[in-house]
Amino acid sequence: MTTTPPPITLDDVRDAAARLKGVAHRTPVLRSRTLDQLVGAEVLLKCENFQRVGAFKFRGAYNAVSRLAPEQLARGVAAYSSGNHAQAVALAARELGTTAVIVMPEDAPRSKRAATEGYGAEIVTYDRYTGDRVAVARELAADRGLALIPPYEHPHVMAGQGTAALELLEEAGELDALLVPVGGGGLIAGSATAVKGLSPGTRVLGVEPEAGDDTKRSLDAGRRVEIPVPRTIADGQALHTPGELTFSVNRRLVDDIALVHDDEIRAAMRFAFERLKIVVEPSGATPIAALLAGRAGRLPRRVGVIVSGGNIDTGRFAELCGPTA
Repeated sequence: MTTTPPPITLDDVRDAAARLKGVAHRTPVLRSRTLDQLVGAEVLLKCENFQRVGAFKFRGAYNAVSRLAPEQLARGVAAYSSGNHAQAVALAARELGTTAVIVMPEDAPRSKRAATEGYGAEIVTYDRYTGDRVAVARELAADRGLALIPPYEHPHVMAGQGTAALELLEEAGELDALLVPVGGGGLIAGSATAVKGLSPGTRVLGVEPEAGDDTKRSLDAGRRVEIPVPRTIADGQALHTPGELTFSVNRRLVDDIALVHDDEIRAAMRFAFERLKIVVEPSGATPIAALLAGRAGRLPRRVGVIVSGGNIDTGRFAELCGPTA
C-alpha cells in the first residue's frame, strides 16, 4: 500500500518564510480586551490587511514567481483573480523585473483593478457568471508563453500563504485553535500545514460565507463538491468548488468549517473599524464574524485568527457598513 505525499510540508512553509524575509511585511498581531470579553477567549488577530498589496496573497505570489527559471521569468507571468491575487502577482512580477497579465472578472472591485494596473499589469476581463477564468488564463498563457501562477492550486503559493500562520505561532506561542477564511483553500492549506506541523493538537477551523459553502459541503461529502457561483459580499470567497490540491490538504488537516451570513460579515467589519480601528474587507472579516456571531462553537482559551485582507474602497465600505447598510 502506497501513500501519496502531501503537496506541501512544514519544511516548505519554512523555506517560503526564508525567501520572503525582508520582502513581505511581518504583519502585526493585535489584541482587543473587548473582543476577548465578548467571545470568552483570548483572541490573537494576525492582521494581513497590513501586508503588501493589503492582503496575505503577496506571500504566495512572491514565493511562486521568485522560483521561476530566469528564461521563464523573462517571458512573464499570468494569473486569474478577483483582486487580491491579481495585485499580488502584479507586484511580485514588478519586484522581480518581469511583466504580468491578469484575468479578472468584469465586476471586480474598482479599487482592486486600479491597484493591479497601478503595479503595471495588463488586465483581461471575463464574465464570472458565464465564463471560465481558468480556461481563459490557460489559453492566454499558452499563446504568450507565460508562466501561469494560480491563486491557490500551486504548492509554492500554498506554502507562501502558510507563512502568516507560522509567524503568528512564532509570536504568540501555541494556540488552542486557529480560524482562517476559506476561498479556494490555499491560505487554510498552508496555515494548517504550519500549525499541525508545530502543534498537532491545535484545531484548525475554516470560515466561509453561507452562500459559498463549497468547502464545507466537500469536507462533509469527502470529495470536491461544486455549487453555483455564490452571490455574497465576500467576493474573495465567491468560488464554486475547492481546489484539487488544496482540498487534498484540507480534508486531512482542517477540523471543521463555520458558516457566516453576509449581515454577520457586515457587523464584523463595523466592529473591526469601530473597536479595533482597522479596515477589513468582507472576506477578511469572516473569522471575526464567526467569533462574534457564535458560529465557531465553544471556544478554547487561546484562539488565533488570520485577518486575510483589507482591500475595499471607501464607497463600498460605506455601502456595506454605513447606518443604512
